[in-house]
Amino acid sequence: MTMTIHDFLPCPTPEAWLAVAPDDLETLLVDHAHCERKAAATAMRLMHDYAGLTDLQEKMSRLAREELRHFEQVLKIIRQRGMRYRRMAPSRYASGLREQVRKEEPGKLVDLLVCGAFIEARSCERFEALIPRLDEQVGGFYARLLKSEARHFRDYLKLAEAANEGPVDDRVALFAEREAELITSPDTQFRFHSGVPA
Repeated sequence: MTMTIHDFLPCPTPEAWLAVAPDDLETLLVDHAHCERKAAATAMRLMHDYAGLTDLQEKMSRLAREELRHFEQVLKIIRQRGMRYRRMAPSRYASGLREQVRKEEPGKLVDLLVCGAFIEARSCERFEALIPRLDEQVGGFYARLLKSEARHFRDYLKLAEAANEGPVDDRVALFAEREAELITSPDTQFRFHSGVPA
């Protein structure tokens, strides 16, 4: 049986975050665009740093192309709505997860890939939860993204298991604990991956 994002993630997005998201759509979309761009950059960085791993090269190349295409699509919606794409301080989410990454190889690669799996899975979980709360254009876009991006977290997990030469349950459990904390604790900043609005 294929693992779903709900099987993988430690908790659902809190209702308090979902309640405010539609009221700050510009921040949501601009930060979402940044997330897509950063996801492509992460994939490219992994390709650069681990050039000898053929399976990683293939999966990350495809993922980078898809993430850049999604970035273009979000940017188009932003422009159509007269919003301004701009630099934005990142949320604490990705950096909070990466604090758990080990410094030495092969643990570093394993942890980077597990971290990527959580970021991709949480993105998909939020797409799904937001679909009925947003207008037809953005909700429909998120429905399409959900279908194409749900594969990404599984790709990251498979690559992590390959790098570890076996299961990564202990690392998943470690990152899951931190992920749940970041998602459910009060957060003064609203972003696509932020915690409970403070």
